[in-house]
Amino acid sequence: MPRVRAGEVELYYEWHGPDTAPALVLNNGILMNAATSWVHQQRAFAERYRVLLYDCRGQGQSDHPASPYSMEQHADDLARLLDALGVGHAHVLGISYGGEVAQAFAIRHPDRVRGLVLADTVSEVGPELRLVVGSWLDVARRAEPDEFFRATVPWNFSPAFIRANAALLEDARQRYALLDYPAVVRLGECFERLHLTPDLPRILAPTCILYGDADLIKGREYAEILHRRIANSELHVIPGAGHASCWERPQVFNRLVLEFLDRVE
Repeated sequence: MPRVRAGEVELYYEWHGPDTAPALVLNNGILMNAATSWVHQQRAFAERYRVLLYDCRGQGQSDHPASPYSMEQHADDLARLLDALGVGHAHVLGISYGGEVAQAFAIRHPDRVRGLVLADTVSEVGPELRLVVGSWLDVARRAEPDEFFRATVPWNFSPAFIRANAALLEDARQRYALLDYPAVVRLGECFERLHLTPDLPRILAPTCILYGDADLIKGREYAEILHRRIANSELHVIPGAGHASCWERPQVFNRLVLEFLDRVE
């Protein structure tokens, strides 16, 4: 199991793709993990890029320290991970929580980002989103897997995807029993404190913003805030996709990402 020390934590990581290709870092959503969550992207991206998958602190196979987390901490963890792996700069992609980590990284370490992709993510937490996340955390604090699954899945996937993927979602439901719920709570509480909008103009890298038009929690309005505040940005909608757009419409998601990165390169 490849892990490397990044400051006070050890982080799990995987490399995919040619050693000589430009580096592309993928940042997970809050309930994702590096080992299983990028199945629709890993091969496609690794044909052109050296893809770095990793779990941030509190996720997957990385350390789950008991102290509170912050986006600034996640950003600096990523910088230390890249240092340990000998990577000076990279393209950085993040979806949902990973998109917020990617924003924080681009703000704190702008010289290390060649191109930035922000998918189904936000720079601030509006009152409606705070209510949704608060309800998730209420369940997570009770560590009840089936209830947590029922509370989160209707927000994370479109109705059409839920109807068409019963077996996949049943497999996901069983994995909910394996979650470290205290760590999930710390990640969620970190998200609740998010307030990056005033700092978005400090992002200098070319930026691609994506959102699914069926995303109920981090959709068009939040994507437009990002687009307005990040000067060198472009905005794309993924038709028919819910919040987990990289799963629901992987061909469109991958095409938009690769076309953008090719333009940056």
